Amino acid sequence: MLLEKRLEQILKLVEQNGSVSVQELTELLGASESTIRRDLTLLSEEGRVNKVHGGATAINFYYDKDEDVESRKNLNKEEKIEIAKYAASLIQPNDLVYLDAGTTTERVIDFITERNAVYVTNAISHAKKLVEAGCEAHILGGRFKLATEAIVGNETIADLERYNFTIGFIGTNGVSRQSGFSTPDITEAMVKRKAIMQCRRPYILCDAEKFNQISPITFAAFEDATILTTEVRGSAFKGAKNIIEINKKGKERR
Repeated sequence: MLLEKRLEQILKLVEQNGSVSVQELTELLGASESTIRRDLTLLSEEGRVNKVHGGATAINFYYDKDEDVESRKNLNKEEKIEIAKYAASLIQPNDLVYLDAGTTTERVIDFITERNAVYVTNAISHAKKLVEAGCEAHILGGRFKLATEAIVGNETIADLERYNFTIGFIGTNGVSRQSGFSTPDITEAMVKRKAIMQCRRPYILCDAEKFNQISPITFAAFEDATILTTEVRGSAFKGAKNIIEINKKGKERR
């Protein structure tokens, strides 16, 4: 069987079943294990499947709605803490900092030591927490979205245009090499897009589960920001220069 046809068949099987093993593929396609493993590596590098031990799983497309903040706060808690700790260490004196709404970005506030900086956010809870921590905080205007506790809309985007941030921390629902950074809601995506455009040093805060996930609305290309994470999942991201992996001691992996 020709390579192109074999890859097409593998994709079809993965999409139909959610996952497939190397053994199953060798039997169904009449190819050797080494051939199938090479095919899976190729598909994984192209971001079309997740290569796992012994086979492959389908990329999870389309988180079609935002979960509320309370249900997300304790998900991947330890990862979020390490990411937030490292992010806070990047803030320098006199920085103008953008802090996006979200549960990981909120944890950054717990580790902020730089008081000689100005913080701008589109989350009421973040603004309150920043002021309580002794920081100067400004909140963007716009419509309040209850599910993510974010301020969104045209007014928010207009407010963002006034700022030239030196650094910004933005959340995401999905990260894909091809589809970039994505989120379920178009109004929130527009705010995130504008925030990244206004930041000199934009960072995406991302736990491992967000890799190879795609939500309905892309708000930035993969190369538009640096990713802070504790673990990269998926060989599609191999060699990416805009990913910083953080170890459990809060230091960058080399």
